[in-house]
Formats: sequence, C-alpha cells, structure tokens
Amino acid sequence: MAGAILCAGVFASFASEPTPTVTNSAVRDPRVREYVMPTRVVWESPAESGVVLDSKLLLRPFSGQITLGDRSGCLMKNYGKAPGVLLDFGRELHGGIQIAVADLQPTSKESKTTALRVRFGESASEAMSELGGESDATNDHAVRDETVQVPWLGTAEIGNTGFRFVRIDLLESNNFVALKAVRAISIRRELPRLGSFKCSDERLNQIWETGAYTVSLCMQDYLWDGIKSDRLVWIGDMHPETSTIAAVFGGLGIVPASLDLIRNETPLPNWMNGISSYSLWWIIIQRDWYLQTGDLGYVKEQAGYLGALLNHLSRFINPEGSETLPETRFLDWPSSENKQAIHAGLQSLMVLAFQAGGEMAAALGDSSLSQKCSATIALLKKHVPPHGNSKQAAALMGLAELAPATKLNRDVLALDGGKRLSTFYGFYVLQARAKAGDYQGCLDNIRQFWGGMLDVGATTFWEDFNLDWTQNAGRIDELPSAAKKDIHGDYGAYCYKGFRHSLCHGWASGPTAWLSHNVLGIEIVEPGGKWVRIVPHLGDLKWAEGTYPTPGGVIKVRHETGPDGKIKSQIDAPAEIKILRQ
Repeated sequence: MAGAILCAGVFASFASEPTPTVTNSAVRDPRVREYVMPTRVVWESPAESGVVLDSKLLLRPFSGQITLGDRSGCLMKNYGKAPGVLLDFGRELHGGIQIAVADLQPTSKESKTTALRVRFGESASEAMSELGGESDATNDHAVRDETVQVPWLGTAEIGNTGFRFVRIDLLESNNFVALKAVRAISIRRELPRLGSFKCSDERLNQIWETGAYTVSLCMQDYLWDGIKSDRLVWIGDMHPETSTIAAVFGGLGIVPASLDLIRNETPLPNWMNGISSYSLWWIIIQRDWYLQTGDLGYVKEQAGYLGALLNHLSRFINPEGSETLPETRFLDWPSSENKQAIHAGLQSLMVLAFQAGGEMAAALGDSSLSQKCSATIALLKKHVPPHGNSKQAAALMGLAELAPATKLNRDVLALDGGKRLSTFYGFYVLQARAKAGDYQGCLDNIRQFWGGMLDVGATTFWEDFNLDWTQNAGRIDELPSAAKKDIHGDYGAYCYKGFRHSLCHGWASGPTAWLSHNVLGIEIVEPGGKWVRIVPHLGDLKWAEGTYPTPGGVIKVRHETGPDGKIKSQIDAPAEIKILRQ
C-alpha cells in the first residue's frame, strides 16, 4: 500500500457518525438545525412598486416567538405592484427560511394568510432572477422560486436548497404584511473538526477553510455533489470530497453509506451513475478508504462486487493495451469535447483502478485476482496515448506513470498558471505537479484559481470556474450592473449555464486535502495509519502548522523555514503511530 497516489485521507472510527439505513420505521435525521439571521439588506423595491418600511428591522435578533400586540417589523404594502426586499445571510447555507408575521391583521376578510413570492439565490443576481430566460434560472433538483402562504400572527418555513440570498415579494394587491423576522434555517451535520491548517499566508488559510466548509454543506442525507443542483451521490465527484472529509473530519459513516448506496443500485454490468469512469473511481475510493482506516472487514464486504467489476473492466482492453470503455466516456465537463484527452484520461484511470484493485485483492489474500490486476496494468502501460494538451489528461497520466510527471508538468501542467483548470480535476493537476516536485507552482495555482472565487465574493467553491470570467465582472454579493458582467448569470457551459451553475460543489474542495497532505506533508503509508510519513513542502511559506486525524489519534505538526532555508519540524503523534521522516 505504500506510495498510493490518490490518497483519500485518514478516517477515524465510525462511532461518531451514524450510517444511514433504509427502513420502514422512523429514522432520526443525522443533521441539525441552526437559525441564521440576515447580515444586511441588499435591496428594497422603489416607491413606485409599493411600500417597504423599516427593512433594517429584519437584521435584529429574533426570539423565534411571535407575541400578541407586537406590531413592529418590516411593513410591506402592495398598491397594485409587488414590493420586495433582498436579504443577504452572509454565507452559503443549505436549508430554507422561517418567516414570522407580526400582529397586524391583513386587509382580506376571507383569509388571514398572505401570499408571498420567495426566491433563493446563491448569488444576489440569482435571487433577483426570473425562472427560465437566457440566464437559465431553474427549479431543477430543488425549488428555489415559489409562491407561498404565510399566516397572520405566526410563522412559516419555506425552502430546501442551497442559498445565501433571499428575495421576498408581497403579491396580493391592496394588502399588506408586517414581517417580524426572516431567518435562515441552516441544515447540516454537526461534526467536530479534527483536522486543521494554518500557515503564514492568510489567503491559503481561507482557501483551506472554504474547501472544508463546502464539503460540510454537501454532507446531507448522503454525500452530495451540490446543495442546490446535483443533490445526488456522484461517485467520481466524491473522490475530492472524501479526501477533504478525511483531512478535516476523520472517519464518517456517510462515506461508506454513499459508496454502498451506488454499489447496491448499480448491478453489473451497469456503470455507476451511467458513466464508465465513475465505476473506476469507486475502486480507487475503496482502496483509499482501506489505506486510511485499515478496515479489512469493510473491504471483505466489497470483495464480490469488486472482483466482478475488475473482471468486467478487463473486457474493455484491446490486445494492444488500449482501453475501449463504452459511452458515457467522461472525465470532467471542460475536457468533454477533447477526445484525445478523454482517451488518455481513461487509460490512466484504468491503470490507477487496477492498481487499487490489486492492492485490495492482496489484502484479501486473493492471489489470483492480484496477479490478474498486475498483468492488466502491464498490458495497459504498453499503450501511451497523447494527452491532447489537456491538463486533466496530463495530470492523470503523470499519476498513473504513463509518462514522466516532470515532463508533463513542464510541457502542460505548469503552463498558463491557473488557466485551463477545472474545479474538479484541478485537484489531480495539483497532485501531479507535486509528484513532479513543483510545490511552489501548486501554491501559486491555488492562490490564483481557488482564490479567484474568493475575490468575487464566494464563501464556498463552485461547480466550475474560469479566471477569464473575472474580467470586468461584478461580485456575487452585488446586484448586477450594466457596466459589469454578471459572473453567475452570464457564464457557465454544458449543464451548468447561467444560474443553473452551482456555487457550492464538493468536488471543488481539493486544495483543502492537498494542503494538508503536501504542505503539512502527512502521508499514510500503511493501512490504518500505523505508519505515517511526514515530509513538509513549504515553498515560499515561512511556517505551516495543523492537525490530521488518524484511527490512532490526531497528529499535530508545525514546520518553520529557518534562515538557512531548511525546515524545522515539531511533531506530536500518538505513541502507536510510527513516524517516517525524510
């Protein structure tokens, strides 16, 4: 197991996190609710659209209880046009909102309810948008634009989506409503952070924290890809997420539960999520899980499916060693039109998957399957396809050792800085550049690319991002302006055009895991973290420190670059963990 390339991180015991089960009886929700007040009023409608009075009262604390005689609040009056207000909750959240209506009776004699239109948005402009149209605002996966009835002298809860901004409009003509409070209901798993990271560069610290927060929001019923769109278990997308979970939270039952869910719903010869490469990622994640936990019992539970899947995959290799995987052939969206890149990437993933499968077969004592994996890897390595000048493909080729990582870094990966990266496969570009020894280039990429999202107001990392989008673009926490591009509504491609684009996607969290593994330098060598190698790479950083969870306990490190350029390290690890240093 030593030297495994795609290391998912360290997973501690499962006791702190229940594994979801499917039963007909009552099941306790593993998530918790937290109320979050808005931090500012971004916009309120002009006078000609009705009356909005005292909107800033919506920022004051709220007890959660309406009381008789309390008529204070944000008063909205509709005289033929719907008045509205746009609130900012300060950061991306998953859940909905609670609207409390004060003790002012509505005009209607027939009903004491009032119709409001509620629009959620991951950006201010999305919350102001109309469904459909050129910017592709949708209710796909989660309803984020709906008309609701709220009661007089009571509260109503609306929404189940990802958002930061909420717009509320009063729809009924000749009516009014007094909003006592509007507070977000944040729904997420309450998990202690066992891992941490800090260094001399505050920008990198913020990036590490943002990746951790992004994935924490995506841990809902199962491990989702996104919280607005793609509220599904996508196995390929899970690999960066499980890597981040390992570095930040340790062992969580949501990971094997999500792996098992897709396994159970994908009888062979079907491909997981309908994508052949995603079945390859399932094998890689399983190996990484075992490497970090040492949980041989869990590997034994996968043995039957694993062996059958590896045998099935071996049918898609021709005598020359070239993979012939069927549709859907996919790495990530930005590379989806580059057929050379897709072939090179799939060839590399086949090598990595059979390496992972062979390691698990050896742990299971299945010498026949282990030998077959070794022979298959040898066959696959006879065919070295061109990378199509794709950073995604070149990164996987370097990790699979189909070509020297140093050459791939020089010719492809190090070019253009943070351009031609994707939020998903950027993780593997970082890993391949680290394999080439270019740690400083990785730090520069992280600052530029992932930091570029922070520069335009992001509090979580996005489904995709392009540095070119930032040219003359407004921030996501600003209203759209004719003088600037709307970085949310005007950009995106493929299935994530405009407001369909998710601004909280777990697959974008890779730098969090990368910084823990490469700057802190913590690498698990033996299954279960019995042996851990610590080799820090600080680049231009003066110091870095942090913690990393293992099944045997938390490892604490601090590294400082001395006047002579050498790194001095302090390491505090549980006695049962053997530390290797180079």
